[in-house]
Amino acid sequence: MRRICKFDGGMAAVISRVAVVGAGSWGTVFAHLCAHNAATVLYARDGELAEAMHATRENSRYLPGRTLHPELRVTSDMGEATRDACAVVMAVPSHGFRGTLRLLAPHVGEQTPVISLAKGLESATGKRMTEVVGEELPGRPTGVLSGPSLAKEIFSGHAAAAVLAMAPGQLPLAAQLQSVFCARGFRVYTSTDEIGVEIAGAAKNVIALATGIADGMGAGDNTRATLITRGLAEATRLGVALGGDPATFAGLAGVGDIVATCVSPQSRNRHAGERLGRGESIEDIAASMDQVAEGIGSAPVLAALARSLSVDMPITEEVRAVVEDGRSAAAAYRSLLDRPPTSEIRG
Repeated sequence: MRRICKFDGGMAAVISRVAVVGAGSWGTVFAHLCAHNAATVLYARDGELAEAMHATRENSRYLPGRTLHPELRVTSDMGEATRDACAVVMAVPSHGFRGTLRLLAPHVGEQTPVISLAKGLESATGKRMTEVVGEELPGRPTGVLSGPSLAKEIFSGHAAAAVLAMAPGQLPLAAQLQSVFCARGFRVYTSTDEIGVEIAGAAKNVIALATGIADGMGAGDNTRATLITRGLAEATRLGVALGGDPATFAGLAGVGDIVATCVSPQSRNRHAGERLGRGESIEDIAASMDQVAEGIGSAPVLAALARSLSVDMPITEEVRAVVEDGRSAAAAYRSLLDRPPTSEIRG
């Protein structure tokens, strides 16, 4: 099936083929959604996984028991996955994003849009994923899609929504992609605030680690609500300092994703935080998880970025100390409580 989008001038345009790079839980679900509206190919780095998914119509590693769209193709050949693609969707964690783009570069057309699903910053540079795309694939339109996206719920058809942010000059293209990405109960809105959406996506994982730590220590609902609210304020301050729109943080990429990630038992970052709160080491937690908790890598990057801009982010700084310096959860918790009172709006 192909869905036709209309530009303002009435000119028809078609997004007829989509490549999704990355076969984790969210990448698989996103490819499954796109396959309802366009020919879609999913790239899996693991050849055995790709063959099994193609043969069984199931990602048994991350989504056991769920049948993929019958027309979704799965391959471990990057060239095959991206050949003639009208759009490339990057469902790759931030730590492997640049390297995957370099593998992708020979196969992507000069005008092909590249959309990021990653919710993190590059650890070595502090750059957002759309900035990394701009460096590795210069000239291609970039975008980021983010929001509350617990993969299993979306696969099951439960209502959910996200926001697709692209540069103001790319709004017609964003509208085309929007029509392809909307499927079943999944709804996509558009935005022109790439900075705000990407910072919100990275920061919410750190906030989820903080709320998980509190949960692991036995704190209650008031503590969780306080961390979510004050964490959102931190993320907003940083996003605005970088040029983002504060309204973005009140939307799907901000409060929407933060709430889902901080309260859901499906959240990898909340789960990792709970284990930290119970006294487990960051090394043991990371080694036992089959998917990445992005907040572990994002906390040091966001904290450094905040310091460079003189933006106060105390929750983020304490999470950084736990994951990077080995500070105890109890010490981090006490440090936040011992901060001097200040204005809610200004501090």
